[in-house]
Amino acid sequence: MIDKLKAFKDKYVEISSQIILPEVIADNKKYTALVKEYNNLEPVAALYDKWAKTLHDIELAEQLMKTETDVELKNMLYDEVGECKSKLSEFEEEAKILLLPKDENDDKNVIIEIRGGAGGEESCLFASVLFRMYSRYAERKRWKIEIIDLNETELGGIKEVSFLVKGNGAYKRLKFESGVHRVQRVPETESQGRIHTSTATVAVLPEQQEVDFELDEKDLRIDTYRSSGAGGQKVNKTDSAIRVTHLPTGMVVSCQDERSQTKNKEKALNILKSKLYDYYKTQADEEYAANRRTQVGTGDRSERIRTYNYPQSRLTDHRINYTMYNLEAFLDGDIDELIDNLEIADQKAKLEKSDF
Repeated sequence: MIDKLKAFKDKYVEISSQIILPEVIADNKKYTALVKEYNNLEPVAALYDKWAKTLHDIELAEQLMKTETDVELKNMLYDEVGECKSKLSEFEEEAKILLLPKDENDDKNVIIEIRGGAGGEESCLFASVLFRMYSRYAERKRWKIEIIDLNETELGGIKEVSFLVKGNGAYKRLKFESGVHRVQRVPETESQGRIHTSTATVAVLPEQQEVDFELDEKDLRIDTYRSSGAGGQKVNKTDSAIRVTHLPTGMVVSCQDERSQTKNKEKALNILKSKLYDYYKTQADEEYAANRRTQVGTGDRSERIRTYNYPQSRLTDHRINYTMYNLEAFLDGDIDELIDNLEIADQKAKLEKSDF
């Protein structure tokens, strides 16, 4: 373990000397990549320093114990060795986490799609609740949200919405949200007061800002249409909305966020590139697909990942059997506690499969 840390520390020192070179600073792409790697290696390098110092302290104390004749001082040295060895055990567990393979998408922005599922109008109303929840969470994190496409119902629900969340680590924190979200509550449209169950689906995708992926024009069908949506405050009402269909896969991306047809087309094509990049990479690389699914759940939209029970103010994530009783706060965007536990479960699962 210490040898692995040492190798990363050496790399950290090497990069620290490179990022101050004028020719590197002048190359913005190279400089940005090196700074990112430097920041990722920093906690590993710091852990190596603590580990090496603790090993040195143990060695020094054990040497003194061999020649020390004062019983009280010898006992102090003995206790010091014990404390240092306990620290080494803690460092080892910390190192296991730090040395786990990193998800290359963790630092990226995230594209989220929410659709009403089973339950008719009630499922669309629940989809709007989820959209508000993620919007409030983004506000707490000081992230920016850009609506890509929005299709509302007359009662204020959402048939489907796709939006971009921009912020450092957005994908890392939101990647476990993909799947079927189930709600149990008395619908606003129900006069008899009976509890109904409905669902909404959430899909999460990292934004691929620099995708080396060329779209062939003959594979695309591009349609223009008038923006829709009840309320009409979030979208324009001109014929500038764009729908792009990728004919080989049947994948469809719509964008009505911008007033310019050209800008909507550009944004739609960028989203399509991200989707196709993810689609083809997953098809070609099963190991990558397994990593993307993670051990806390497959991330498939057909998988029921969570239940929101309004009468009991209860929320249960079925992947890790974790239950909370603060539903109102959770739906207001206070979701960090659950995300933390999902990340811990993911780390534990990866550790069980690692070769440490």
